[in-house]
Formats: sequence, structure tokens, C-alpha cells
Amino acid sequence: MMITRAVVPTLFTVLNMFCGFLSIVQVSDGKYVEACYFILLAGVFDSLDGVMARLTKSSSQFGVEIDSLSDVVSFGAAPAFLVYKLHLFHFGTVGLIISSLLVILGGIRLARFNVQLVGFDKDYFRGLPIPSSAFAIVFYVLTFAVDGNRFEGFAGTILPYIVVALSLIMVSTIKYDTLPRFSKKEIAKHPIRSISYFFALLIIIFTKGQAIFYVFFVFIVFGILRHLIGLLKREDKVESEIEESPSYDI
Repeated sequence: MMITRAVVPTLFTVLNMFCGFLSIVQVSDGKYVEACYFILLAGVFDSLDGVMARLTKSSSQFGVEIDSLSDVVSFGAAPAFLVYKLHLFHFGTVGLIISSLLVILGGIRLARFNVQLVGFDKDYFRGLPIPSSAFAIVFYVLTFAVDGNRFEGFAGTILPYIVVALSLIMVSTIKYDTLPRFSKKEIAKHPIRSISYFFALLIIIFTKGQAIFYVFFVFIVFGILRHLIGLLKREDKVESEIEESPSYDI
């Protein structure tokens, strides 16, 4: 049997899915920090499969589909099970339903992305990407979970609202920029975006990762604010066009 170059990116995609499975296993054993790390490792493989697909020039519809299936496991089911077992089980059936939103709406978001996909390189995503949602959950757990195995006080109180918000933003029409490649061409095309990501990276490095959740929080909120400003500008434009349009008296 002849092995094609398309196997290379698919291998990384499979490793992504395997890490998602390992994260679920760790949660089952009560090892929540380790589960978080496996989700992050899944994110590394998720990035590498795209890189490998471009290097081998083997991007395909099959690659898109299996990548989405892997993402549902690693960035939908794994973080959903994580927040449920870690804290949301305290809320009974309501907590179970809230936790499930991460995998259900994440799956819907991926399905919408696949049917709307034209080409394989994008400047932005419509709706929060499911890996970003999963990372936000992971960094929240690593930042606020006491001893890595429980939430106390305000951190536990707002967790359900964070899960619901992230789930809804995934299926929204809010635009989120793709990660820059930091090439000369990319920096020239999107200088402000590239500089912003560079400074965010510096903040994460200088704080030794302690500010990473807050960086993600700013990234998510910035997308929402930009979307709202865009809606207001469109409304003002429509109103001005109506005012400037000629009227005829009968």
C-alpha cells in the first residue's frame, strides 16, 4: 500500500484526538491539572496538522472533516467533562446541561464552519473558534482552581456563566482574527494585529503564564466590542442614507 503525503497532517490530527481522549481519562481519575495539559497538547497538534498540510500541500476536504471530528473530542467533550466533574456537578441537572453546551454548540460551530468553508486560509473566524473556547476554560481552571481540584467563592459562582457565554459566542457571528504567522508579508498586511499579539506574548512570558487567562479574556471581549461598534456604525450609516435620500411631495 502506497503511503501518500496526506498521511502526515492526518497523523497530527489523530494525535490531537488522542490527547482529547487522554484528557477525559485524566478527568475520570480526578487529575484535573493533567487533563488541562492534555487539552493544551491537543491544541499544539491541532496547529501542527495545519502547518503540515500547507508544507506537504495536502489540504483536502477529508482533512477538514477529520480535523473537526478531532476538535469535537479535544475541545468540546474534554473541557465539557472537565468543568462538569470539577464543579458544575454541584448544580445537578442544570450543571449537566450547562456543561454539555461546550460540546453541543461547539459541534454546531464546527459544522457551520465546514459548510461555509471556501479555501483553507482565512483572515478571520466567524464565531469564537472551539480551541479558543477550550483554552479559555483550561486557563480559567489553572488560574483559579484551588490546588487544581476545586473552585471556591466567586470563581465557582461565575463558572456557569462563563461556560454559557463561551458556548454562545462560538455560534455567534462575531469575527475573531486568525493567529498571525509573523512573516514580513503578514506583518505588512496586518501590522496592528501582529503587534498586539506580540505584546500579548510578551505579557505571558514576563508573568510566567500567570496572566494568560486575562490575555484570553481581553481577546474574547475585544471581539465582542468590535462587533458591537461595527453594528452601531452600520446603523448610523443606514440612518444617514435615509436622511440624505430625496423625498418627493405629492
